Amino acid sequence: MRFERALCAFALVGVVAGCSSSSDDPKFTEPATSASAAPAPGGSASAWTEPASYSFVLTHGCDAGKPLGTYRATVKAGKVDTYSRVGSTAAPDPSADVDLGPVTGDQGEEIEVPTLAELAEMAQTSADDGGEVATEYDRADGHPVKVTINVSGEASGAECWTVSDYKVG
Repeated sequence: MRFERALCAFALVGVVAGCSSSSDDPKFTEPATSASAAPAPGGSASAWTEPASYSFVLTHGCDAGKPLGTYRATVKAGKVDTYSRVGSTAAPDPSADVDLGPVTGDQGEEIEVPTLAELAEMAQTSADDGGEVATEYDRADGHPVKVTINVSGEASGAECWTVSDYKVG
């Protein structure tokens, strides 16, 4: 599934959910699940500021054993400068309505990788629109290490992004 389509779908579901939901506050949590991933001090939003240049690996998918895709990216001046898919991806179910990837015949998703600031912004927008969002931050510098967004309200509707190999410079 193309990243742009996914974002449009999230936005559309978020708008529909926002228009039809009750007045409950959005659920935005920042759970700590490991020593390297914890919320910013005081449980507030991350104090991370996007550096001028950095690199990272982004894994998309909630099943760590079968990610939808893994991508290595380099960011310069707040924009993704380069990115490439790493390793293999999970093959879609034959009945799934998915884009089967580039002309090379590779199966699985092919996305335009967001910067970490864009990923955090997507999470905040989804939370503001009433989606269930969980964001984990690196304890040392506060960059996002995992973002889970569910705008559908269904357990199977969650989208997950995990950040690893983050390096400034």
